[in-house]
Amino acid sequence: MNIDSIHNGLVLDHIKAGRGMQIYNTLRLDDLDCTVAIIKNVKSAKMGKKDIIKIDEAIDLDLDVLGFLDQDITVNVIREGKLVCKRRLCLPRELVNVIRCKNPRCITTVEQGADQIFRLVEGDAPVYRCAYCETAYAPGK
Repeated sequence: MNIDSIHNGLVLDHIKAGRGMQIYNTLRLDDLDCTVAIIKNVKSAKMGKKDIIKIDEAIDLDLDVLGFLDQDITVNVIREGKLVCKRRLCLPRELVNVIRCKNPRCITTVEQGADQIFRLVEGDAPVYRCAYCETAYAPGK
């Protein structure tokens, strides 16, 4: 299989195998008017298998959303056909309008237009809590 290199754009690497389409849909990459390649189940010495997304245009990505979805993703910035920057992601401290509070009594459920704000709680396992009602949300569950 031959996947061309990109001249200017982004390569999302080290995506957990099978999660490439979820990231593609969440980031709404289908709205782009450029070439986007999703490469699934690529052999990887480090991960066994992984997915890769290549975007043939320099765009702004919400790195907080990307870090929330998969903090092991590497964002490679390509300019003039060369790697100029490699960004590693981490869990964001705060998420706004990315996840929804499941508490039916929370103000964000009752009031239309209220932002869904979740903050990362320090501890052994990553947990986000609603800024309004403290309802917990554990990523990956």
